[in-house]
Amino acid sequence: MRLIIQIPCLNEADHLPATLAALPRHIAGIDTIEVLVIDDGSNDNTAEIARQWGVQHIVRHRRNRGLAAAFQSGIDRALAAGADIIVNTDADGQYEGGDIADLVQPVLRGEADIVVGDRGVADNVHFGPFKRRLQRAGSAVVRRASGTTITDAVSGFRAISREAAQRITITTEFSYTTDMLIQAGRKRLSITSVPIRTHRTDRPSRLFKSIPRFIMQTGVTITRAYTTNNALRVFVGLGLLLLVIGVLPVARFLWFYVAGDGDGHIQSLILGAALLMMGTLVAVMGILADLIATNRKLLEATLFKLRKLEERLDAGVDSEAKRDIDDRRSAQDAEILPIPSRRGG
Repeated sequence: MRLIIQIPCLNEADHLPATLAALPRHIAGIDTIEVLVIDDGSNDNTAEIARQWGVQHIVRHRRNRGLAAAFQSGIDRALAAGADIIVNTDADGQYEGGDIADLVQPVLRGEADIVVGDRGVADNVHFGPFKRRLQRAGSAVVRRASGTTITDAVSGFRAISREAAQRITITTEFSYTTDMLIQAGRKRLSITSVPIRTHRTDRPSRLFKSIPRFIMQTGVTITRAYTTNNALRVFVGLGLLLLVIGVLPVARFLWFYVAGDGDGHIQSLILGAALLMMGTLVAVMGILADLIATNRKLLEATLFKLRKLEERLDAGVDSEAKRDIDDRRSAQDAEILPIPSRRGG
């Protein structure tokens, strides 16, 4: 069982050594633990620090592409490196490295596909009152959108099984946390959480520059992810709402028309007709969007099968190469060993 711990980094040369030092070296049930650092366009020596600390895998972006892209790059590299479990953590030391052992246990036991580290937002001493309320409200929205029970939706400390990592592709450009949960909930993956410890971080967030910007970008991410995975419900629901609203001014015009006073209320008829047409068009858009979403599911299923096929081919090539090496060694041994001479009795 191979565990790869991935760490997305942006100018983390000062904090990375302490984060690497806190990572576990041995976990029961895990045969190999490796580290993967994703340097997302840093302008310091983050990648060099990673090399000095013996990090086995390093991915470098030529320019900053954002946390979501760095996370996806890490997942792709970890899968290519043969990871059975992937753990994502931050480089700023917010999460306790020793808790990785607890984080991977539900995956090791086959109880979950994704495990999210729960920071205990409601009473976390490192969060201010406003941040606590904001995190709880955001997690409630994500739970509703994803159909999960996760109480800390934006926690970046999480463990992912190989199969779950193969089935999820991050599409947002801001943060992977909410997009990942909504996709996982839609695909009926098993998601759970475990309590974790956190540490205070003094440096400002590299993900967002202000709370209003964070709220706006997170809201856009949630809306986009939910709409992508529930297109029919969103567009048909909106279309029906417009149809209902459109019926009201039409009914108003008909009321006055029957009463013999329809000439003065033609605006209600025009407004109602416009709303009815808009509602119909939006509902049709929902049907088309659902067809596109269905096509996306087929593409994702094809991609998943392709990844599985690549694994089998790689395993076959490795096995064949190993057999070829063994055959060569046997041939060499046969040449080296002396042939016993026959003596007549």
